[in-house]
Amino acid sequence: MTIFLIGYMASGKTTLGRALARELGFRFIDLDFYIEQRFRHRIPELFAHNGEAGFRDIEGRMLRESGEFCDTVVSCGGGTPCHGDNMDYMLSHGITIWLDAGVECICRRLATAKTRRPVVEGKSADELPDFITSHLAQRLPYYRRAKIRICSEQLESRTQIASTIANLLPHLQPYLISDK
Repeated sequence: MTIFLIGYMASGKTTLGRALARELGFRFIDLDFYIEQRFRHRIPELFAHNGEAGFRDIEGRMLRESGEFCDTVVSCGGGTPCHGDNMDYMLSHGITIWLDAGVECICRRLATAKTRRPVVEGKSADELPDFITSHLAQRLPYYRRAKIRICSEQLESRTQIASTIANLLPHLQPYLISDK
């Protein structure tokens, strides 16, 4: 059983993914970190060296590799489902969960993030909402294909994370039972 978490950057995929994996007794893989460990380069370096097409090829191969592990929660990059046949792969090889967060929530999280995201590097606080709105609109058709959609705006504390997982578990039960 593999659970793929998809959604825009700063939607909470890594935060929820770690906690969900712990709750289920599953392995947790952050796809970007997995790629960086396998290729011994940071994502921006891989992107710069290989171009977008080359990076997306690497990303697709690593998605399939990590998707073959048993009992795993995979936190995908925000663009992962939007390239090649990645979304088809995830839909046919596991459960896809879209973490849906609004533009205001994403902007707030990006503003307080410890690390900057290359995609929004150089964007001012005034430019960020319009950029995210436009970029997110391009990705929504892919995200909407997920089997499960949850609002991920309430992941700011352990209590909120635990509540989100408690609300998510009944939706996962049919898949967990049928997979055993």
